[in-house]
Amino acid sequence: MTKLNATPRSKLVDGPVRAIGVQSRSITGTLPNGNRYESALERDFMLLMQFDAAVDVYTPQPLTMPYRGSDGLMHKYTPDGLIEWRTDRQVADPRPVLVEIKYREAFQGEWRKWRALRRAATEYSKERGWHFQIYTEREIRTPFLDSVRFLLPYKRRTSAPEVESWLIENLTELTESTPRELTTMLYRDKWNQASLIPVLWRLIAERRINFDITLPLNMQSPIWIERG
Repeated sequence: MTKLNATPRSKLVDGPVRAIGVQSRSITGTLPNGNRYESALERDFMLLMQFDAAVDVYTPQPLTMPYRGSDGLMHKYTPDGLIEWRTDRQVADPRPVLVEIKYREAFQGEWRKWRALRRAATEYSKERGWHFQIYTEREIRTPFLDSVRFLLPYKRRTSAPEVESWLIENLTELTESTPRELTTMLYRDKWNQASLIPVLWRLIAERRINFDITLPLNMQSPIWIERG
């Protein structure tokens, strides 16, 4: 998994292959792990990559490939990123994913160009045993992204192991609960209940406690322990 304040190196590519400078027409910046982005949508996608426990390395601008465009001429294309998965996690498709991140409006009137580019990127990926995928705001900006933005800071916090174990043990016995139900069951006093909340969010952020990523996360959200 990509760690905060550290940039793991890819074993497949040498990227990033180009620097991202300040641009007047886009949002550029750097995440705490050192990865740079050149649009708000790329930033949001990188947040998802940081949160995904199955991701080993995410490399922005990983490589530049030649391709023949719809005009018949040769062009160069730099994809937005490459996802490499952890080998100790089960994922539906373990192949590395070469990704393009674009707002849907960027494809309007450019279908011939993007059809040729997608065909070339798909073939390039297939030759290397990878997969090519385009992500737009439809796939990225979901309730899960809101949850990730909320939970990521809790991954940097520490909490007492005995309190973590206590929460996990009680939730396991309940099979399913909510943050409000669990904390009120364990403590009657509101101050003590409040002290459990940051620990609970940390456990959820670390995916030691699960929740439905398709729904907004709040005190009434169903939570449970994944049973092995």
